[in-house]
Amino acid sequence: VQLVESGGGLVQPGGSLRLSCAASGFAFSTYSMKWTRQPPRKEREWVASISPGGGYTAYADSVKGRFTISRDNAKNTVYLQMDSLKPEDTAIYYCHAYPGPTSDYKNPPYDYRGQGTQVSVSS
Repeated sequence: VQLVESGGGLVQPGGSLRLSCAASGFAFSTYSMKWTRQPPRKEREWVASISPGGGYTAYADSVKGRFTISRDNAKNTVYLQMDSLKPEDTAIYYCHAYPGPTSDYKNPPYDYRGQGTQVSVSS
């Protein structure tokens, strides 16, 4: 199983970034996917989730209306479009794959996680 995030970088406040997560080694289209992030010196937090078919999405209140999660099952890839970025969005962003209900993002039976990609928002 492999999850490889990309697309992070340094961006000014108000800017945009699109993160990608390429998956391999498991039945991607049958797993829910989520993004989490870990800001400096803080706990990791959930950002967004998407169902296996892509028809259901959920977002943390802190990113709702600014971030969009999507997936392309033909490419085994999940995305996180981040707009109107704020300094408080600075974090390492991780993608995860997990079985079971998409809404059970806090306590799935298990999950696979990538190595993370750094996003820094600063002027």
